[in-house]
Amino acid sequence: MMQKTGLILSGGGARAAYQVGVLKAIHRLLPKGHYYPFDIISGTSAGAINGAALASFANNYRIGIRHLERIWSNFSCDQIYHTDTVGLSRALMRMTGGLLLGARRREVPLALLDNTPLRQLLAEVIRFDAIEDAINNQHLHALAINCSGLSSGQSVAFFQGHYSLSNWQRQRRIGRRSELTLDHLMASAAIPMIFPAVRLHHEFYADGAVRQLAPMSPALHLGAEKLLVIGVSGRAHRSNPPPMQDEPYPTPAKVMGHMLNAAFLDSMETDIERLQRINRTVSLIPEKVRKRQAMELRHIGLLEISPSQSLDDIAGQHVNEMPKALRLLLGGSGNAANNGSGILSYLLFSRGYCQALIQLGYDDGLQRADEIRQFFSDHFQDQ
Repeated sequence: MMQKTGLILSGGGARAAYQVGVLKAIHRLLPKGHYYPFDIISGTSAGAINGAALASFANNYRIGIRHLERIWSNFSCDQIYHTDTVGLSRALMRMTGGLLLGARRREVPLALLDNTPLRQLLAEVIRFDAIEDAINNQHLHALAINCSGLSSGQSVAFFQGHYSLSNWQRQRRIGRRSELTLDHLMASAAIPMIFPAVRLHHEFYADGAVRQLAPMSPALHLGAEKLLVIGVSGRAHRSNPPPMQDEPYPTPAKVMGHMLNAAFLDSMETDIERLQRINRTVSLIPEKVRKRQAMELRHIGLLEISPSQSLDDIAGQHVNEMPKALRLLLGGSGNAANNGSGILSYLLFSRGYCQALIQLGYDDGLQRADEIRQFFSDHFQDQ
């Protein structure tokens, strides 16, 4: 009997192109003619966009992967946000005005970039009605899009799924059944101070990675019994740089990059460590004891795949693909790859960079072929 498989797609802006490559490798490794490999998808920020696109093709995984790859392989920054000097200047003026005027201009979005082009693109490439069809046809059990409430401070998993699923509430974490829309995706991808927040259910929401204490929790609440996590960190594979002396004061790009790393990368790495510890604890307690004591602890299968190379370094190789106006605004290249805090790797939605990440994800996936086959062994046995 197959266990319900959850797919966790973390946020990370342009870094999420890596996820497409890994998913492409999984498609190649699974048996030909296999059905949809994921019962539950939980996505955050750009990972939510990938998750929603994939869920809308739950009836045909092969076409869904090709659809995602075609979109990411042909990206340009102006498809995500306005890149012209005039547009950036206006956005900066609005942001400055909002900070100065405060309460007198509450509807002024405090955002560096105008991501209206992203909304237009997503409206064209994602069919939200197909998600409900996939659920009704039992190709998909649930899809969760994770957002952060700016007033309540809650991490909210808006989910659409099987009728048996219920809302949940934990400390600072809730799950709310919703009919997922374009607004949910835009809210999940609204990186604070970079992209504008979105109003949902009488509250403004921003990027789901903010204050997301347990990124894997929504998939578990929705019934996942094993998890495939595709991260975008790549920091664990880097050697520590030699200590620097008399380092100059950090640029705004370095500070912003550091903040993005804290939001997108640290919580996922911490949650993975937590689950691994729980699994080790469960393995030491006999099942009979767990049942007798009514323990809710259970072993969760886990496979985590993350970049084998530094994405900051790869972004640095494509720095010339960054729009000139934004490069100047961030101070030179906007990259700080030497200390792993490069904002460039998050905002560089360019063809060359995204194609490089897709290829890296694909290669990393094939390198983990034995682990992937073992993780999906019930799919192989069913063929």
